[in-house]
Amino acid sequence: MAEDLKLKAKFNDYIQNLETYIMFQIKQRQLELTDELIKKDRKPIAMSMGAPVDMVPEFAIDTLKSVLDDPSIHTYSTPKGEKYFLEAVSRRMKKRFNVDVSPKDEIFSLIGSKEGIANLIRGLCNPTTIEKEKDIILCPNPGYASYKEMVKVSGGLCYGISLTEENDYQPNLDEEYENLIKKGYNPDKIKALIINYPNNPLGATCTFEYMQHCVDFCIKHNIILISDNAYCEIYFDEKDKPHSILECKNAKDIAVEFHSFSKPYAMTGWRLGFVCGNSTIVSMFGKLKSSIDTGIFKALQLTGAKLLDSIEGDEYIKEANAKFKHKIQKFVNGLNELGYNVKMPKAAFYLWVKIPERYNGDSKKFADDILEKSGIVLVPGIAFGDLGKGYVRISVTADEKSLDTVIERMKIDGFHY
Repeated sequence: MAEDLKLKAKFNDYIQNLETYIMFQIKQRQLELTDELIKKDRKPIAMSMGAPVDMVPEFAIDTLKSVLDDPSIHTYSTPKGEKYFLEAVSRRMKKRFNVDVSPKDEIFSLIGSKEGIANLIRGLCNPTTIEKEKDIILCPNPGYASYKEMVKVSGGLCYGISLTEENDYQPNLDEEYENLIKKGYNPDKIKALIINYPNNPLGATCTFEYMQHCVDFCIKHNIILISDNAYCEIYFDEKDKPHSILECKNAKDIAVEFHSFSKPYAMTGWRLGFVCGNSTIVSMFGKLKSSIDTGIFKALQLTGAKLLDSIEGDEYIKEANAKFKHKIQKFVNGLNELGYNVKMPKAAFYLWVKIPERYNGDSKKFADDILEKSGIVLVPGIAFGDLGKGYVRISVTADEKSLDTVIERMKIDGFHY
């Protein structure tokens, strides 16, 4: 034990204070309870991970197989991305959002958007353990649990921007900025604002006007705008089709946007994505990336490029969204029959659910109870920030039979509102 502590002490302060990712904590607890739960006919049903469960597009599998015999496909790739991948991204952004991004200097390939956002934050923050000297990243609260840890490990400060029912999850950034200054923070230390619409964990969307508000705010204060748009292809009505931040006026003066293949195509294990937008930000980000890795497997890039250009890819998204809409609406109806007041989201596959009043806002207690008694794996809202108190996040990605079982167990086991 003493030797372990000595070895741990070799690591920097940021790593030593880093928390284990909440999803891994939940998975470990699930594994510990699995045998016991199976014995009482409550085999765990995971509604915690934000991962689609459908098979990836057949088109992608066939394309990948078809290129593997080419010897040149197995050589080093460039960190920026192969020409065919960057050009396909450019065409996709034009087709989907009617925005122009140059393959030459406004796009960079990613090993998934999570890696990309973490590396950009790493490149923005000058690490220090002195609280008042830390560079500040403005992050949504509640927000994706990894944002806070990404900032922490980079030696920066994650300052929460409040997303609440009262502000319709679209906070007035000018008011938030004034509150930050009143608390004594140095505005010159603010490096970036992260926005995430459609939102994880809330499932909330925002208006195009609000996106413009974010752009205008960041330009006014010379703050980099980071748009995490991983869920932009998961929506349930054409009129609610999510936008790109790059559609906003002057957005490319200050903003970059992150995209992923994981959510729209269920390609979570492929680790493929891209960032696009302001050329200076992309270039500086690229300097860091190029010193860390040597690029994505060319076969994945070529498959991704062809998928972005394909009719088959568009059809896959359309069919997946129809399935999500049916499953989520049915599950929402089931929760509301149990006394919960849940609305059908416009996009993404998350439900942000207020827990019963008898729990006095203790979302971890509720999540622990429903796991231990019913085998239902949820994420306590507090994992996404202090404003998550009193809520749980439910990821509605399981098959329909499992979702029906969840509602049935909640009825039988007394988890009504």
